[in-house]
Amino acid sequence: MASVPSLAATVNQRVADALSAALPEAGAADPLLRRSDRADFQANGMLALAKKLKGNPRELAGKVVAGIPTGAAGDVIKEIEVSGPGFLNITVSDEAIVRTLAARAEDDRLGVPYADKPGTTVIDYAQPNVAKEMHVGHLRSAVIGAAMVEILEFTGEKVVRRHHIGDWGTQFGMLIQYLIEHPHELDHKSEDEVSGEEAMSNLNRLYKASRALFDSDEEFKTRARARVVDLQAGDEETLALWRRFVDESKIYFYSVFDKLDMEIRDPDIVGESGYNDMLEETCRLLEESGVAVRSEGALCVFFDDIKGPDDKPVPLIVQKSDGGYGYAATDLSAIRDRVQNLGADTLMYVVDARQSLHFKMVFETARRAGWLNEDVKAVHLAFGTVLGKDGKPFKTREGETVRLADLLNEAVERATAVVREKGEKIGLSEQEITGNGVQVGIGAVKYADLSTAAARDYKFDLDQMVSLNGDTSVYIQYAYARTRSIFRLAGSAAPKAHPELALAPAERALGLHIDQFGETVTEVAASYEPHKLAAYLYQLASLFTTFYEQCPVLKAEGGQEQIENRLFLCEVTARTLHRGMALLGIRTPERL
Repeated sequence: MASVPSLAATVNQRVADALSAALPEAGAADPLLRRSDRADFQANGMLALAKKLKGNPRELAGKVVAGIPTGAAGDVIKEIEVSGPGFLNITVSDEAIVRTLAARAEDDRLGVPYADKPGTTVIDYAQPNVAKEMHVGHLRSAVIGAAMVEILEFTGEKVVRRHHIGDWGTQFGMLIQYLIEHPHELDHKSEDEVSGEEAMSNLNRLYKASRALFDSDEEFKTRARARVVDLQAGDEETLALWRRFVDESKIYFYSVFDKLDMEIRDPDIVGESGYNDMLEETCRLLEESGVAVRSEGALCVFFDDIKGPDDKPVPLIVQKSDGGYGYAATDLSAIRDRVQNLGADTLMYVVDARQSLHFKMVFETARRAGWLNEDVKAVHLAFGTVLGKDGKPFKTREGETVRLADLLNEAVERATAVVREKGEKIGLSEQEITGNGVQVGIGAVKYADLSTAAARDYKFDLDQMVSLNGDTSVYIQYAYARTRSIFRLAGSAAPKAHPELALAPAERALGLHIDQFGETVTEVAASYEPHKLAAYLYQLASLFTTFYEQCPVLKAEGGQEQIENRLFLCEVTARTLHRGMALLGIRTPERL
């Protein structure tokens, strides 16, 4: 089905047409339409136009209004008044609101348009490190990245997921050498028999033992460093043990991502090692083109605007003086692969804001090399830090970084207690309570993250996150569950749109907001700001709550048709909440 134009788009077009007809000398003028507290919409374009045409804005506004039909049956616009120095206050008809929502309800996508020119976006997110525990610092990359995947795919974009895991480097020489010398410490269970926690426990034990030996035994340190060379050279025995570490880590990663209710697929995991064969060529291409130059034996890229405290240039080091490759070589090789082999026209990196300078330098280097250009852009979707209630980076009481699995478990525990308190009153089974507890707890963690602008830090406060009041996912989930409850009580009454009926103020406010869903999704997809979708959904849940309190649904005074129309509003609200929350990666339980 074709997309459904929003009321704002329809009104904007009517005013723009009237502008062109009344003032042909103005050309294609923008009415500058926006939502308003004084009416449904306000058009402010007359002021700028009057200045341009050297006319009186109120007179110009009067001419425009005269050319817009209002008030008749079937008209979108009910009335327009000229206000102040030439603003147009516009009220749409109740009939137009219900007809537009009815058209949206006929479509699985709720009338949300596909992007005009969808492309291919590679999203680099959820980047854990092999043989290391995932902690609270890994949360935002995973949650924000997964939401952007869903939102962009919904608009028709082809999205390629990439998880750039840390699976290469000097620490693997230490781990592998230790295993070769202590083979009895290998856990010989098959992958199917090992839980995520067991896998991480094994890796932790081996890492600590090998690190202790590395720090205390110079001869072992020498052998470990030689093992790194073997790994980079592709020695089979070394590679086999390295793969064992990677596979064991994946069991652990998948168990944590499963808790987060996120699907991570094997083909999407392309770690640092995946670009190993490209590093030499990347360096050669940069040096031959003059983009990178040798400085004190290292291959460097310099920038006029990036200098250190001593006012000396700070370069991007692509290859170290000892021949080793840094992160820059890997990141630049990844850009080449994603553009040339995956056909990306947008590269998105959901990475900590502290990496901003690194990505600025990498992107500029790629532009100079011609790998990024007018047709291919790179975006660093930078995110802030997760803070504790004290406003400092989130740590355990012992001052250690919080394990992500522990944090998620505690969120589910707290949420289950909240669900149990409410659920026992409405007869939820134990299975429903525990199942909903998971959906509410994980939803609470995701929503707290996604409802904050990515670049900002936010406080991790579980008590607030699982509260039924305020801007939380639980509040939105509860609004959705309330719509489902109404339908369970409705019996034979069914939703049906009745455009001929007058709407109460709470119905109008709810309908107008539902109609903004498509525009909100389109804006979020273009600006990479999922917090705007979270804000939209919270406002929708709030407006539905007001509607529920002020407009009896099953006991509507206007009789059967009003019951059906209010059930229709409940239905389209529920579908919008469900779809919007799914785009954020949050589930909506049927009963809460």
